[in-house]
Amino acid sequence: MTAYKAVLFDLDGTLLDTLDDLAGAANQVLEKRGLPVHPREAYKYFVGDGLQVLLERIVPAEERKPALLNELAQDFRQVYGQTWQVHSRPYPEIDAMLASLAGSGMRLAVLSNKPHDFTLLCVNNLLPGHSFDLVLGQREGVGKKPDPAGALEVANSLSLAPEQFLYLGDTAVDMETAKRAGMCAVGVLWGFRDEVELRDAGAEHILHSPMEAIHLLA
Repeated sequence: MTAYKAVLFDLDGTLLDTLDDLAGAANQVLEKRGLPVHPREAYKYFVGDGLQVLLERIVPAEERKPALLNELAQDFRQVYGQTWQVHSRPYPEIDAMLASLAGSGMRLAVLSNKPHDFTLLCVNNLLPGHSFDLVLGQREGVGKKPDPAGALEVANSLSLAPEQFLYLGDTAVDMETAKRAGMCAVGVLWGFRDEVELRDAGAEHILHSPMEAIHLLA
């Protein structure tokens, strides 16, 4: 049995509850253009695949022109850059889980499809008491999840084999990323998606609360 030595985390829906701020910024951008807005719960299924895909999902099909999407991306960056921490917070038990994992000698890293600058901003400000070996968001030239490139980059940077990683995430994209990278896929139920989606996507373990992650080290 492989001894796990590191945990790779998704960010939104896994470590941080960012849904209200993401939905608020996106709806503000839509409203400015006279486009229909969406209820908060709908954003649980709009987010997770990066900014460009988010915008494609929230804009009516007949309006999805490249020029408009580019303008919306700029608008979103401006609005979200001012409102990203109005409501966003770590989920309950996240701080305790991270402290316990670090205390057990586990290496910790973050991999998100959120733009890299916003990923760093959120981790540095909302999880300030924790040391991560590496924090990566979506970057130009690097395939976004479920492309395993980012996950494998983390493994290489930490000089560990992929099978030595637990990968915690809340969406099918995360489970697919873990499987393609050769990591242990762990689905979490406090985030944006449900157990059926996670199991169908290949989750090897399902966590109902963050502190359950400690039991996977035994």
